[in-house]
Amino acid sequence: MDDFSIISPQFIIAGQLQRDYIITPMGKSLEDVPGGNLLYAATGLAVWGGNIGLISRVGQDYPREWIEKISRQHLDVRGIQIASESIDLRFFVAYGDSENRFYDNPISHYSRLGLPFPKNLLGYPTTVSEADSKQKSTSLTIRLDSLPEDYFEARALLLCPLDYFTHTLLPVHMRRGSIHTVILDPAFGYMQPAYWSELPAVVKDLTAFLVSEEKLCNLFQGRSNNLWEMAETIAGYGCEIVVIKRGKLGQMVYDKPGNTRWIIPPYPARIVNPLGTGDAFDGGFLAGFQKTFSPLEATLYGNISASIVIEGDGAFYGLDVLPGLAQYRLDALREMVQKA
Repeated sequence: MDDFSIISPQFIIAGQLQRDYIITPMGKSLEDVPGGNLLYAATGLAVWGGNIGLISRVGQDYPREWIEKISRQHLDVRGIQIASESIDLRFFVAYGDSENRFYDNPISHYSRLGLPFPKNLLGYPTTVSEADSKQKSTSLTIRLDSLPEDYFEARALLLCPLDYFTHTLLPVHMRRGSIHTVILDPAFGYMQPAYWSELPAVVKDLTAFLVSEEKLCNLFQGRSNNLWEMAETIAGYGCEIVVIKRGKLGQMVYDKPGNTRWIIPPYPARIVNPLGTGDAFDGGFLAGFQKTFSPLEATLYGNISASIVIEGDGAFYGLDVLPGLAQYRLDALREMVQKA
């Protein structure tokens, strides 16, 4: 492994690795490529610099050459845990356009576009949206006893969408070290009305809660239709900052300590592949917060990371953009902010 991998990381990101099968809005097929929220979040952070350590869990069948490829992107892979069994990490998505996406029946989407069906996608299970279990961990739950010791010396932790157990246990475990900033993007599996009573334990003591509008509205079914009211409720559980990610509508930011609200439009980017843009936002937010400790600036950084990732294919596209592009876009986006 390259020498850079032994440098203790400043930032730790925990998330999921996947084997992606994507039909982009332009009808392009990407087959069995490295993906998952972990890689997109890492790219969103790496756009702004910093040493990044990754935490994830994969099966024996996950390609070892992909882990080497991730390492060659100057990402610390020592926290990627390999289970003794195989784990199906295939993920399929087809875009009708930049806003409409489909996760089921891949055969029909390849057929509709006249694309050859990938053999490795045979037997792909029908996607069923189920609530996480409150009693049982999963094969992807992060094992706490095998994390590199120097990961505990990092400054900040970002948790991408993962299972309920990982999101409740990992922050507590990592805080025994030097980590003082914990940012979390919740999983749909527990952003359910049935988890209403459990959510305060997840949110308590977070620096920031970064959530999509869809997940937030799903949690608040029958309780509220007002997004600002939802944000205030979440912040009331002990979280400093709540950011609601609204896709083409940008972000809503609630800063509890400052009792301030902002609305930020998305940077006007060229849409090539929307997959992973919300995760890239999370990584950019962490970078911005560690540089400025400003909720507004952090959201701007995240917004720009998303604008870069959406313009290309693949989890690592954002690492190859022209130097200075992110800063140029950041300066332009500041002029578009509205105070709510």
